[in-house]
Amino acid sequence: MRNGKSIEKGSRTALVTGGGSGIGRCMARRLAALGYDLALAGSDAERLAETAAELMSRYGTDVRTFALDLATDGAAERLCRWADEERIEIDVLINNAGTFSFRDILSTPPERIRRMLYLHDMTVALTCRLLGERMAARGRGGYILNMASYSLWMPFPGLALYSASKAFVRSFSVAFAREVREAGIRVTAVCPAGVATDLYGLPAKLQRLGVRLGVLLTPDSCARRALRAMWRGRRCCVPGWWNRLFIPLCLTIPAPLLRLARKRTMKLQR
Repeated sequence: MRNGKSIEKGSRTALVTGGGSGIGRCMARRLAALGYDLALAGSDAERLAETAAELMSRYGTDVRTFALDLATDGAAERLCRWADEERIEIDVLINNAGTFSFRDILSTPPERIRRMLYLHDMTVALTCRLLGERMAARGRGGYILNMASYSLWMPFPGLALYSASKAFVRSFSVAFAREVREAGIRVTAVCPAGVATDLYGLPAKLQRLGVRLGVLLTPDSCARRALRAMWRGRRCCVPGWWNRLFIPLCLTIPAPLLRLARKRTMKLQR
């Protein structure tokens, strides 16, 4: 496998969760352009099918899809069993599927807590375990990219659940990367700040404005930076140098300012 360079078409396969839209779809496009076959998984069967049709038509690559709810117990095992049944050998694993929550814990439905932790943490850890084992057994290494978030440095009111779940992804990925390095497997956690997708519930007009103002990255820009970090074997990547500069500030915001922000944003909790 060559660092982000074109390969012989169809000689390697990448699995992208949440590959039907947003950042995942952009990653799938870029991987297809390099010659990778694709396996796309996620809960929206229609979007997966649309993405598969686009990639096969545009790049002539083989794309297979599997619609399943990744936010449930046993999702990782079902995904890996499907790959085995389809005889798909995964060389690149992109754990991109995610959801967002901005709400105080005491008003968050228990089922939402359960589903977010399954999606962001349990399914990610188990797909790394199960597919990482297969990569190691084949002896040719592989790449794993896990989508964390800039919010892991922002354990603010309303973000307790989301930021903590993403903090696990980063911590797990960095440690796991050290464990599997000798097997030739490179693991990267990507921690993007704002990205112009539907994740936060922003209208398309505000997404476009955020991109023009430089507040939001486009999904494709985020995908490009994330894949570049993965090919280079970086354990953690924060897209955008300006975002890296603000991490210490996020960690030192005074409590009175956080209380004020909470009062102003209570109506935005959902």
